Amino acid sequence: MVPDLPANPLAIELTLSHRRLWWQIDDEDELPEQWHASADISALDVCPEGLRHVGDVSLVIADLTKERNLLDSVVLGEWALEFIAETVIDPDAGKLHPELDKEISPGPPRIVILRRVEVVEGWRGHGLGAALVASAMRILAPDARMGACRVSPLDFPYPGDRVASELASVRAGAMLERIGFRRWNGVHVVDLRDPALLDARMEILDQWWPESDSSER
Repeated sequence: MVPDLPANPLAIELTLSHRRLWWQIDDEDELPEQWHASADISALDVCPEGLRHVGDVSLVIADLTKERNLLDSVVLGEWALEFIAETVIDPDAGKLHPELDKEISPGPPRIVILRRVEVVEGWRGHGLGAALVASAMRILAPDARMGACRVSPLDFPYPGDRVASELASVRAGAMLERIGFRRWNGVHVVDLRDPALLDARMEILDQWWPESDSSER
């Protein structure tokens, strides 16, 4: 049964943009790179007004060969700085810890940090958050080697309800694991070339792709 959604999710367009101050044009100024993915229903498709915007994914790309400084913590977050320091054993080459290095496909010595994902209320509850994260990560795969995200109850504040915060963080971790992330040293990591990032779209495609075209996929 096709779920009740404001519009066909196959009409969602993902627009990625890179943000920096206009005067930051030296070579080193673009790092870490701040990226934003906006998910919106195509203007050509029917959708109730106010629900064309589906969600947002906030990402940062960090060069693993670049020497980190305190200003990076503002963009990356302190946990990401600590993770990079513990994970990169050769900063000059951006080489990862041997245990992680053997499990991550070769690629540019850069890491995509997932900062935030938010789905508009009318679109929640149908697995779109996972699909949008997977899509954004996969789009950035040519520019980086791996992705990472720290899931903590502190990211899900329920004042006076610690259990609710814990449950929300567990659900978020499970969502990431469904699309290929795994826990490593307390952080969820993913190989940006993992087929699981591609497979994340299949459930929605199977539900919404026109039956008459199913034989052509």
